[in-house]
Amino acid sequence: NRFVCDVAEPYLVVLNALPKTALAPIIIVWFGNTQKSIIIVALLTSVVVTILSVLNGFLQVDEEKIKLIRIFGGTKKQILSKVIFPANIPVILNALKINVGLSFVGVIVGEFLVAQKGLGFLIIYGGQIFKLDWVMLSVIILSLLAAGMYQAIAILEKRIAKW
Repeated sequence: NRFVCDVAEPYLVVLNALPKTALAPIIIVWFGNTQKSIIIVALLTSVVVTILSVLNGFLQVDEEKIKLIRIFGGTKKQILSKVIFPANIPVILNALKINVGLSFVGVIVGEFLVAQKGLGFLIIYGGQIFKLDWVMLSVIILSLLAAGMYQAIAILEKRIAKW
């Protein structure tokens, strides 16, 4: 829907420009000092970027293909499922690859502020008591988790390419 896109896009751009670490204390006040706040910070960190990149991909679909479907009596649902979505599978997969790192950043930022356990808490606490081995181990674990998630998306991408 072009109207919804035109109305929502400026707000999404502004929300994306805001540093999520600045929003984290507000989220903690609104949702409490719980794991829910950590999840919301992680979602804010990654979802806005995803929406903007996928929206950009949707807007760049060849208009001639959409006109062709409309000429043959295609519905909006058919245009989405037969033209727009298949053309944007690479964009969606790239957004997933980007979000692997961003979601981990969001979780760690949330844990910096809220958690009593977890890797973010271990990084902060280890830094405070000068246990740099704890900090480095946490960073290595995060790197391995991110690499594993990236590999899972790469495998998914290969399976989709075979279709």
